[in-house]
Amino acid sequence: MAKKAKSRTISVRLLSMAMTGYYMTFTRPRQHRPLSMLKYDPVVKKKVLFLEQKRGGSK
Repeated sequence: MAKKAKSRTISVRLLSMAMTGYYMTFTRPRQHRPLSMLKYDPVVKKKVLFLEQKRGGSK
């Protein structure tokens, strides 16, 4: 049997670096570098850095 082709996009979880546990999910192309962005965290009511973590999925 032939192997299944990989998707061109992946789902990633952006986790707040304020350590509040708040996160957002995005999809990005598989070939791009990991995401990082400044976004609003409603728990601390400030803009904070969000860094990418892989999102757990089925195999």
